[in-house]
Amino acid sequence: MVQPTLILASGSPRRQELIRTFGLAVRIDPADVDESMPEGTPPDVLVEQLSLRKAQAVSSRGGHEEGGIVIGSDTVVVLDGRILGKPRDERDAIDMLWALAGRTHRVYTGIACIGIGLPDKGGYDGTAADVRFGDLGQYRTVADSTSGHPLAILGHTVSSVTFRPMSDEEIAAYVKTGEPLDKAGSYGVQGLGAVFVEKIVGDFYGIMGLPLNLLYTMLLRLGVRFFDHS
Repeated sequence: MVQPTLILASGSPRRQELIRTFGLAVRIDPADVDESMPEGTPPDVLVEQLSLRKAQAVSSRGGHEEGGIVIGSDTVVVLDGRILGKPRDERDAIDMLWALAGRTHRVYTGIACIGIGLPDKGGYDGTAADVRFGDLGQYRTVADSTSGHPLAILGHTVSSVTFRPMSDEEIAAYVKTGEPLDKAGSYGVQGLGAVFVEKIVGDFYGIMGLPLNLLYTMLLRLGVRFFDHS
């Protein structure tokens, strides 16, 4: 069986590393999209819609073989109802980390999968049924509202992360390493930022930026067979 190429619509080194865990052919084609969303958008909706926006941007470019699957993903950190994306600069990163210190926050990561060559006409049906994914999140197949053909699969996970108390000196020194500057919430759980993490409840890979368990389940729905060596 010929397996589809996975086309990752992200330039994130962490997502690139994670998607290669599957052992399938991978192509990297980062999306460049407007990531603004209406104020007050719930975080689960936000990460799913931005993931879809990225996947749509790449799938509509052309140049990808039919049967490939475009994967978009987006991650945000939420504290006290406030969404924390990537910091604007070092000062913003320091402020985020100071707010997170000694407290518990949530990390939402969205995924959108679009199969190249699937019908792309019609509108997205926002009433598709949600499928619970354990205690971590959910996904749904979004269909063409006129033909019923699947257009995309959207999903997200949510995890809780507790930071230990951090001194101003620790925060400033960590920011100076540069690690926080391209990450939602201003820390990398897989890097030096791990020293600040006291407790995690949820999906570690979702916190990194690509929840593999959820993505695996979604790709199965698009016909990928991971353990078929025939």
